[in-house]
Amino acid sequence: MNILVVGKGGREHALAWKLAQSPRVDKLYVAPGNPGIATLAECVDIRVDTPVSDRDKLTGEIDRLIEFAKDQRIDLTVVGPDDALAGGIVDRFQASGLKIFGPTEAAAQIESSKAFAKELMERIGVPTARHRSFTDADAACAYIRAQGAPIVVKASGLAAGKGAFVCHDETEALSTAREMLEEGTFGGAGSEIVIEDYMVGEEASLFALCDGEHYVTLVPAQDHKAIYEGDRGPNTGGMGSYAPAPVMTPELVQEAEDRIIRPVLDEMRRMGIPYKGVLYCGLMFTEEGPKVVEFNARFGDPECQILMPLLTSDLVDVLEAACDGRLHEIEIQNSDAAAVCVVMASEGYPGSYEKGFAIDGLQAFADRDDIVIFHAGTAHRDGRFFTDSGRVLCVTAIADDIESAVDKAYAAIDGITYDNVYFRRDIAHRALRRKD
Repeated sequence: MNILVVGKGGREHALAWKLAQSPRVDKLYVAPGNPGIATLAECVDIRVDTPVSDRDKLTGEIDRLIEFAKDQRIDLTVVGPDDALAGGIVDRFQASGLKIFGPTEAAAQIESSKAFAKELMERIGVPTARHRSFTDADAACAYIRAQGAPIVVKASGLAAGKGAFVCHDETEALSTAREMLEEGTFGGAGSEIVIEDYMVGEEASLFALCDGEHYVTLVPAQDHKAIYEGDRGPNTGGMGSYAPAPVMTPELVQEAEDRIIRPVLDEMRRMGIPYKGVLYCGLMFTEEGPKVVEFNARFGDPECQILMPLLTSDLVDVLEAACDGRLHEIEIQNSDAAAVCVVMASEGYPGSYEKGFAIDGLQAFADRDDIVIFHAGTAHRDGRFFTDSGRVLCVTAIADDIESAVDKAYAAIDGITYDNVYFRRDIAHRALRRKD
C-alpha cells in the first residue's frame, strides 16, 4: 500500500513511525512532514496545515494534495491537523474517489464549533458543564456577572489548543470575553464564545476510533496543557502526556463509552453526518462521574506520541477498517506497558521565543526501542538539527510502569541539549501521587 499522512508535528511523526512498522506499507509519504519524519518517510512540500480561516489558500493546498494522491496512487490518507479536517479535506478526497481517515467537515464541527458540540450534548443528555454561547460581549459579560467565578471562557472555533481560559475571578473572565468578542484576540475562532461552569475533578482523555457506527478505544491517557509545573500558567499545545491514566478505571472507561461515545455516534448518524475518524473525548472525572470538557476530531498532541508506542495492532488494519465500516471485525490490541512523553520546548513558549539553536544528543537514541524521539518543530541543515518552533521535541519513554517510564524520559532528556531549552519536570505527577 501507498500511504499519505497529512501534517508536520510530533503527532504526525508518531503516526508515520507506527505506520512505517506495518508490513503492508510499500511507500509512506508525509505532507509537509518535518526533518525527523524524513528519516522514515518521503516528505512532500504541500502545506495543508494552513489555518481554516484562510479558506482559499487551504482549498488550493487540498487541490494540490489530491493531485499528488492520484499521481502516486495513494491507497490511504491519514489526517493529523484539525484545520485540514475543518476545511473539508475528507469531503474533497472522498469526492475524488480517494480513501481517507478522518471526519467530514460537517462531522468535524464537534471540534471546530464548541457551540455545536455543546448543543449536541445538551440535546441527547451527554454529561457536560452547564453553558451558554455568545456572540455579543455585553450579553456574555452580563452572564458572567450573574454566574460569578471561577468560570471558563472558551473560543468556540479552532485556537490551536489555546482558546480555553479558566478564570478564577470575575474581572479576568470579563476581560477575556471582551478580548475575544471585541478585540478579536483569536480571530474568527473567537467570534463566538462558550461560557461554562468550572468543573472540579481530574482530567483525562479517551480516544475512540470510529467508523460511523462502531468504535474501538485506545489506552486512557492524560496530558499536561499548562506551561508551568503544578499545571499553572497559560495553556499550550501540550507539555507532556502519559498512559495509562490511573484515574480512568475499566469501570469508568465503560461508563464513558456508554454515556458519551455511543450516544454521540448514534446522534451524529441520525443527523446524517456519521462520524468516522478519531473522537478525542476530553473528560473531567467529577463526583457525579465523567463529564465532557471538550471533543476533538483528531488524535491529540502529545497524546498520540504515547498511544502509538502502546498500540500493538497494525495501525493500517485498524484505520482501513474504520474507513470501510468494519471496526466491529477488529479486536484492537494494546500493550500492558506504560508510556510517558515529555515535551522539550523553547524558553518563552507559548509567547515569543528564539529559534535556530543547534540540537545535540539525538543520535544516542536512534536504535532504542524504549525511547523514541518525535520531532515537533525542528529544522535540518548541514547534517544537524536545529530548533524551529515553540515545541521542539517529544521525548517518549516506554517501561513496565509509569514511574519507570518517567525516570527513563527524564534521563533521556539529560542527554539532549540545545540553548534556551524548557520543559516541565513534573509530567505524570498525578499518577505518581497515587502510588504514594
